[in-house]
Amino acid sequence: MKVVFLTVLAGIAAFNDSDISGDAVFKKQIGKDEAIITTTSRVAGAIHSFKFRGKEYIDSFDHGRQLQSASNFNMGKKFIPEVFNPTEAGSEFDGKGAKSSSKLMFLKVNNEELATKNQMAFWLKPGMKSRGNPAYNNTELSNHFLHKQVRFGFMEVEQVLDYRVTFSVPGKEGHTYAQFETLTGYMPWEFQQFLRWHPEKKKLVPLDKQMGEQPFPVVLATEDGRHAMGVVSLDKGKPGMAGPGYGRFYFPSDKVVKWNCVYRLQDSDGVRADDYSFRMLVPFGTVEEVENTIQSILEKVKDK
Repeated sequence: MKVVFLTVLAGIAAFNDSDISGDAVFKKQIGKDEAIITTTSRVAGAIHSFKFRGKEYIDSFDHGRQLQSASNFNMGKKFIPEVFNPTEAGSEFDGKGAKSSSKLMFLKVNNEELATKNQMAFWLKPGMKSRGNPAYNNTELSNHFLHKQVRFGFMEVEQVLDYRVTFSVPGKEGHTYAQFETLTGYMPWEFQQFLRWHPEKKKLVPLDKQMGEQPFPVVLATEDGRHAMGVVSLDKGKPGMAGPGYGRFYFPSDKVVKWNCVYRLQDSDGVRADDYSFRMLVPFGTVEEVENTIQSILEKVKDK
């Protein structure tokens, strides 16, 4: 029996592979401030909370609104979002409940890194519909796995999460189209200042609140600029893969906003069974700090 040791909310505990807790805390002291990541069993080890300077950055409401990853496929049919949608935190049916349909396989956290492996549930249960479209999947739990590794800091830049994910895609499902939402962050309603990186001006500039993607790193912030979070991808993806696309979304009826980073792969011969890995950097702090972090990241990457 393999035993995994981890720091959990209640202290130090050990769990075997069939009974793994997703309740963990990963902290980092940054100057006089503390950054705190919290995962929970409720969302199968996905990131339920991120706090910095006492401010909550994540709106963890149901089993979709976390800092998490998901994918979408087409089974060789017309591509429709959500109808074949393995999701790290769980399913739509899980709602605001205390359990996740996703299965946590592994969780480990120490001073350097938070790491998890997760068997993702489909967002829709068999027979459910999204916007009138029935689910393509005929099981609740997918055969798709997500492995994530999260660290604080990147090349001496402190106020950033170094966030790596690997999607393990199985064979024999007939997909010709894959969409990887490598990372998304659902944020509280007050983060209504939308910004994007301007590569020529080397600064953040206002971005409208239209739903959808554009090609530049995106940042969401409070109106006073005191709290902000964004995403920068370091990957071009596999050959034939399009991306990254940086999305921003504004949901007045649900009082929530979100950003994401997305890659897409289309192959008429079939999406290969393989591991698809991506690396994102998630800067956080004030708008000015995030702007400086993005500039520093891009300069360091360019110089490598």
